[in-house]
Amino acid sequence: MKRTLSIKLKLTLWFTGFMGLMAALCLGLILIISGTVARNEAHNILSLTVRSNISEVSMDNGNLNLSSGFQFYTNDVYMLLYNKSGALLSGQTPPSFPVETELENGVTKYISIEDDGFYILDFWIPSGWEDGVWLRGVMKSRDSSQMVDSIFHIFSIILPFFILSAAIGGYLIVRRAMAPIARITETAGKISEGRDLTSRIGLPPGTDEVSRLSNAFDHMFARLEQSFEAEKQFTSDASHELRTPTAVILAQCSYAKKHADSMEEYQEAIDVIDRQAEKMSLLISRLLDLTRLDLGTQKLKKEPIDFSDMVHIICEEQNTGERGISLHAEIQDGITLSADPFLLSRVVTNLLENARKYGKENGSIWLRLTASDSQTTLEVEDNGIGIPPEHLDQIWQRFYQVNPSRESGSGLGLGLSMVRQIVLLHGGTISVRSKEGNGSCFTVCLPSQS
Repeated sequence: MKRTLSIKLKLTLWFTGFMGLMAALCLGLILIISGTVARNEAHNILSLTVRSNISEVSMDNGNLNLSSGFQFYTNDVYMLLYNKSGALLSGQTPPSFPVETELENGVTKYISIEDDGFYILDFWIPSGWEDGVWLRGVMKSRDSSQMVDSIFHIFSIILPFFILSAAIGGYLIVRRAMAPIARITETAGKISEGRDLTSRIGLPPGTDEVSRLSNAFDHMFARLEQSFEAEKQFTSDASHELRTPTAVILAQCSYAKKHADSMEEYQEAIDVIDRQAEKMSLLISRLLDLTRLDLGTQKLKKEPIDFSDMVHIICEEQNTGERGISLHAEIQDGITLSADPFLLSRVVTNLLENARKYGKENGSIWLRLTASDSQTTLEVEDNGIGIPPEHLDQIWQRFYQVNPSRESGSGLGLGLSMVRQIVLLHGGTISVRSKEGNGSCFTVCLPSQS
């Protein structure tokens, strides 16, 4: 199997190679610039030196006169004097310089002789119409190899340190930059193995790409955890709550097969099985609804609704007179909300059913709906059996019932849990106040722009 380099090592090598290339380019640029500077400096010195000596040279009746200020050698420049025929009149040439080099007025030239190089500048100094003298300045070029050697010597000391520092610094930068990726990989590994669904990357908030990737992974992990927990909850709830009706159905079937001797006994067994099957169907439906709410897969389908009109209709449907309980509604007209009409109707219906289920025979239920600028308030109150104080914080739990018996009409213990979920999805709150033996009052508060 071919072994590939890690991204961390690849980036470090690339960064180090890039810095080495940049150092080499800098070295070449320094050599070019230093050579140019040296040539310009030589041209300037040569020009200034030769021009300063022009005024010191004159001709008198064909004789050459040099003033006391004339210098044959200054600033590393050799001064030579030629007649108009090009013959050397005065001055000492530098070693290996060819005396017969062509004279050109006002032109700076560079000539190379074997290993030596010379800068030359000539000026014609006229005397009368036909006579005159040539003034030549010769400057030997400085040994460029020595300068290059010096530069290479300096770079040979600095460059390894520079590249090593670049490699170490690059590795540290890459390691720090890749650390979040390593944390993402490690956390994803734990999640995929199912060892710890609560693991999170937990990088500090930021706007760079890695921070956004980390936040996206954390959100995904949270959704995975929520999905697994919902699946576990559904499995646990279903297995626990379906055990009793399943046992009743099996018992009735066994009894009917062994002991039923008449159609009446068969019919009684079938009625029991039918009731338990309906209870199972309702339980499964409610569990699926709760699971969808937990996972957020049941999205709110908000639309403008006349909440006052909706509550009026539900109250008419619920005021059946069952158990002699009367329903008294006080509904403020014209209350509108932006909400999911189906889910919000279930809130009102479940609260009314709950009040009737636990209300007193021939008692009353009071429903009050009011609204202000900031919120809409729905209250459902009964004068039933009430809830003991120690149970008030637990009634929102699934399958929790103040009376744990499974007698007919006691319910599934899912209604209040579902009501609370729906209210929270709409950005509202629900609370209860109750006194044992005197009834309960549930209060739902929804934002006016829910």
